Amino acid sequence: MNGRLDRLRERLEEPLLVSSPANVRYLCGLVSSNAALVVEPERVRLFTDFRYLETAREIEGVEVVDAKRDLFQTLSEELTGKVGFEARWLSFEHYSRLHAGGIELVARYGLVEELRAVKDEDELDAIRRAAGITNTAFERFAGEGDIVGRTERELAWRFEQFLHEENADGVAFAVTMASGPNSAKPHTELTDRPVEPGEVLLVDAGCMVDGYCSDCTRTFATGPLPDELERAYEVCLDAQLAALEAVRPGASGPGVDSAARDRITAAGFGDAFGHGLGHGVGLAVHEDPRLAKESTSILAAGNVVTVEPGIYLTGLGGIRIEDLVVVTDGEPEILTTFPKDLRTLD
Repeated sequence: MNGRLDRLRERLEEPLLVSSPANVRYLCGLVSSNAALVVEPERVRLFTDFRYLETAREIEGVEVVDAKRDLFQTLSEELTGKVGFEARWLSFEHYSRLHAGGIELVARYGLVEELRAVKDEDELDAIRRAAGITNTAFERFAGEGDIVGRTERELAWRFEQFLHEENADGVAFAVTMASGPNSAKPHTELTDRPVEPGEVLLVDAGCMVDGYCSDCTRTFATGPLPDELERAYEVCLDAQLAALEAVRPGASGPGVDSAARDRITAAGFGDAFGHGLGHGVGLAVHEDPRLAKESTSILAAGNVVTVEPGIYLTGLGGIRIEDLVVVTDGEPEILTTFPKDLRTLD
């Protein structure tokens, strides 16, 4: 952990207030809903309340400050001078209270997140284990059968059971189980709609191990599909494989996105792929770097990203194929190994 703090210090122009729970965890290991770090050249202060004090005091290299439950009241009393803050995290209310305390606040962007984007071996090990559990859950789900006639909600709960039975710490996000026309909505809510024969079933799931996430999507058939959906699957898979080949150190987020998007557009489905190609995964299921047309990210070895093109045909169904990938100095390491050929479930 101290190496992370040292790398952060090299980037600072003034003390930095870190209040994002994920960033606090990354820098010192404390899992808390009410904690903040103040990182300075010669010391690191960890502010937290009574509930977390005993755990906090076990952390080496930090000075623990016994804070009020109202953490920002303590911070406004203890901090002085010029202090950087996480502009994407600090609320206006908390900013105002610190400012009223006489602190000169300086907005800083992405200082910790950019460090988090490149994973160390311990982080990669946790993500690999989370992906392995997710792979097994997909295998169990696809092998169990008894899909047609059950509701999306029932099937999502069953998939979550598989994740827990394989020793996941928890789900990384609510399992998506989208059938038929619901699968044409990239982000949809679970419903009580029964899965019907001859349609697609889109499953997006991930779990957590030691705080780190996995993320995988596969699209299944429940019988013969309309020709347009079968063709959409073929195009989406071709685009996904092309994008995987583009995942290399030095590649840009827009460049990798284009590797998939250009093929989908050339096949006549460009308007049906409206989201970015992928995102980083780590302590959060959505983090840097981003693979998208408007991204400024440049890939580096140690990044972990999703590659997930989609084709969504309103009223008919949607296709999304997503892998979780480690960027390496050579070939990308694909962590989600469940097969991507179109599989029929009944």
